[in-house]
Amino acid sequence: MKNNVISPTVLAHDAHEYREQIERILPFAKRIQVDIMDGTFAKPASINLDEIWLPEELEVDLHLMMQDPQAHIERIIELGPSLVIVHAESTVDIPLFASHLREAGIKSGIAILPETKVSTIAYALPHVQHLLIFGGHLGSFGGTADVVQAEKAKEALACNKWLEIGWDGGANATNAQQLFAAGISVLNVGSFIQKSENPKDSFILLQNLL
Repeated sequence: MKNNVISPTVLAHDAHEYREQIERILPFAKRIQVDIMDGTFAKPASINLDEIWLPEELEVDLHLMMQDPQAHIERIIELGPSLVIVHAESTVDIPLFASHLREAGIKSGIAILPETKVSTIAYALPHVQHLLIFGGHLGSFGGTADVVQAEKAKEALACNKWLEIGWDGGANATNAQQLFAAGISVLNVGSFIQKSENPKDSFILLQNLL
């Protein structure tokens, strides 16, 4: 049985905001997700890959909301994240991209938007270690989670029982247990933590719901 994880999200538009968000969660987080937007696949553009740094003391998932992640493979490997997640809706060749990451000792994952069916990416699921189910809106903190999307977890696990299933979009204390019960094991949390008056307390509240 996989351990459930609360993973605070970092979504910043410049270096100052990026550092602020990292420092806000560094005292208590063990695993985080860093979101990068290219301004084409997801708007507006975020801080770019050449501007970021990854805290060595944390396990970092890099979520690339980019049209062509393959074009940045050298920088991605140089950064050395634990996991890199690309979108099924992008132009990337997922098996090829995953093989490049595997050679560098980096895990790979696929993110799917609400309109994307698991059946359309079933061919790629044996090549990756993670599926990120997107239940919100690209490029923003906050919003309402479409928890119905979590039903995709069961279908994905039927294709690859070893998959780790993540969730992105509107996660908070009112829906966390429902999402975990549906098969989510990594809950990426943005505004509920980052916009909280006490981020650590909000994180602990979610931890206590595991």
